[in-house]
Amino acid sequence: MTNSYGMSGLPPAALKARIRPEELPFATTEDLESFRGMLGQSRAQTAIAFGVAMQRPGYDIYVMGEAGTGRLSLVTHYLKARAKERPSSSDWAYINNFDDPRKPFALQLPPGQGKSLLADIEMLVDNLLATFPAAFENPAYQRRKTAIDREVKQRYNQAVDKVERRAKDLKIALFRDGDTVAFSPLVNGKPADEDDFAALPDTEKSSFHSHVRDLEDYLNELLSEMPQWKRESINRQRQLDASTIDEAIEPLLAGLHQKYADLPAVLQYLADIRRNLPRVVAEHLAEDRGHEPHEESTRRAVLITQYAPRLLVSHGPDIGAPVIYEANPNHPNLFGRLEYISEQGTLTTHYRLIYPGAMHQANGGYLIIEAEKLLAEPHVWPALKRTLKTRQIKIELPAEEQPSVAPTLDPDVIPLSVKLVLVGSRELYYLLQSMDPEFNELFRVLAEFDDDIPLTSASVLDFARLIKTHAEADGFKPITADAVARLIEFSAREAEHQERFSARVHDVFELVAEAEQFRGQEGAETIAERHIQKALAAKEERLGRISRILLEDMLNDTILINTDGDSVGRINGLTILEIGDVRFGMPARITATIYPGSRGVVDIEREAELGQAIHSKGIMILSGYLGHKYATEFPLAISANIALEQSYGYVDGDSAALAEVCALISALTGVPLAQAFAVTGSINQYGEVQTVGGINEKIEGFFRLCEARGLTGRQGVVIPKVNIRNLMLKDDVVEAVRRREFAVHAVNSVDQALELLTGQKAEDINRLAVAKLRQMARHAERKF
Repeated sequence: MTNSYGMSGLPPAALKARIRPEELPFATTEDLESFRGMLGQSRAQTAIAFGVAMQRPGYDIYVMGEAGTGRLSLVTHYLKARAKERPSSSDWAYINNFDDPRKPFALQLPPGQGKSLLADIEMLVDNLLATFPAAFENPAYQRRKTAIDREVKQRYNQAVDKVERRAKDLKIALFRDGDTVAFSPLVNGKPADEDDFAALPDTEKSSFHSHVRDLEDYLNELLSEMPQWKRESINRQRQLDASTIDEAIEPLLAGLHQKYADLPAVLQYLADIRRNLPRVVAEHLAEDRGHEPHEESTRRAVLITQYAPRLLVSHGPDIGAPVIYEANPNHPNLFGRLEYISEQGTLTTHYRLIYPGAMHQANGGYLIIEAEKLLAEPHVWPALKRTLKTRQIKIELPAEEQPSVAPTLDPDVIPLSVKLVLVGSRELYYLLQSMDPEFNELFRVLAEFDDDIPLTSASVLDFARLIKTHAEADGFKPITADAVARLIEFSAREAEHQERFSARVHDVFELVAEAEQFRGQEGAETIAERHIQKALAAKEERLGRISRILLEDMLNDTILINTDGDSVGRINGLTILEIGDVRFGMPARITATIYPGSRGVVDIEREAELGQAIHSKGIMILSGYLGHKYATEFPLAISANIALEQSYGYVDGDSAALAEVCALISALTGVPLAQAFAVTGSINQYGEVQTVGGINEKIEGFFRLCEARGLTGRQGVVIPKVNIRNLMLKDDVVEAVRRREFAVHAVNSVDQALELLTGQKAEDINRLAVAKLRQMARHAERKF
């Protein structure tokens, strides 16, 4: 399509970059190797490699990029590959501090030794349960115990015998009932009963009572050393118990001492257990010590709570360094937590209720956290900075979260050696830089992910290999070359560039997953281009409700948009609507009115508080262009109004500036504009047309309206010439251009756009504009 001044539209080849399947070096992705690494992110990969290599504090990494670029998965895969080259991290456990249980000790062990020690201590507990109280039932122990008990009893009996002999001399009988001693007078050589005693003369009764008091005093004198006898007996019993326990324990610990002979910290722990065991065995495993007998499970729980290590993290000896991604980086999940149990209505805790956080799990390796999630959690950012600066992991709850009436623990800190990788957006990175002076001290390495990737034969092949890797991981069928070509075109459209494709690879993976669904329904052996097309069409159908409603409103003239004829001061602009994750183009009528005055160009959108800052800036630039272009020799004395008609939401962006200036010049000169065109483009004060975003959706939005009304061959769009490289139009638009039913015109200046829209030479229009403005300036002077 060519206008009367020979400015033809762009050829079909310029409207879309084509990826030819026959040029791809494979038939299906089954022919390709799997992909490992970062697709096209060489700069980011270099930065991450530098950060990983730097072991000094302060060189943690901030991975910057937009969501969906694969930043998280690519970083994770890269770090896992590097982690395999590093030695495995140490195991860490907490053990009981028998002298101060509130301050459990941290125990570092070689990789894999933590589980071994835990199993050995649990076996020790089982052996103790098998040994005790059986050791106290040993005949030798029982004989020695009986001898100790008999000695006290013999001393007691000897004292009572002496009293009994003295009582006989006084004709008094002595009775024993256990440890109780009673006296009775002898009558006719026999103990008196109640009747006999009652029949005794009072003098004899009085004499009897006097003798009994003397005998009791004598007995008390003889038994005055009884407490000392019992203390001696108890001490001898304790010594017997201790020696019995020692003899039984020693063989149980001997093997452990040999096994862990090269680990001094473990030997010290075993020595502490050895020192503490006799008391615990005596209290809990000797059931004949006056305590209630306990179930074996209860006794085992007591011993486990006393002696078993609380294993926080354990690593295999040959698996490399850990790579941990914490999806929910709240305070307990990062730094560990201390739990409580209720015992008889009271909250209590001990070292076995310590639970590790991601810092413990990643210690000696890499920890990956999404910055947005991290900063959304209270108390976490200050705690994280403190942990990185001190290089220590301290398990403690923020003061606001600690139970007010429960005891707490103060566990040993654990030395920290971790490479922290924060993954976040650009906005958040610059916000942290400006708001937190410590941020740059901790995160000196910035790994920036590009939003798009150059389209080269090498990157295309890597892209195909990456698709294959993810498809196979998800159990999908192989993907044909024509389907891969279509995916690359889809990604290039997402990047809005003919020579680059988007780094948002997750959008591609999502499309492949949806195409696999259609392949499965069809029963095909591979994912072909038709399945990709069906997936795209289905997604457009799902998300296209609002765009269809607006198109219907334009077709029934609820929204006024002309696609034919000419009109003064009216032009079709091209806009983008974004609602949630739905983004589509829509034409909008822009109108301008002008009359003599001094108000200048008034942005009605701004006056109605709907116009945002960038849109208002575009109007100001437009005013600057008018003054520079037409009013260098006289004052610009006009009042003009510009409006985006039937817009009821906020308006932002300066992409309507070209259409607005054309509408304003048309209103000024009275030269009509062709309504078969829609226009988009930003301008500067010299009338040069600048690039805009969303160019494909904008063109397709106007094309859909023209197609619905019937393509005439006169319809088309005017876009900035610098946007040609951003064109990745849908095939039906390209075919319409090929059939000369629709056109895409690219311009460099306002003058070129005016010539297209008016069919007149720009110099004639500009001459007329100058004359009109001069006339208005004179009118303003006369009025003044």
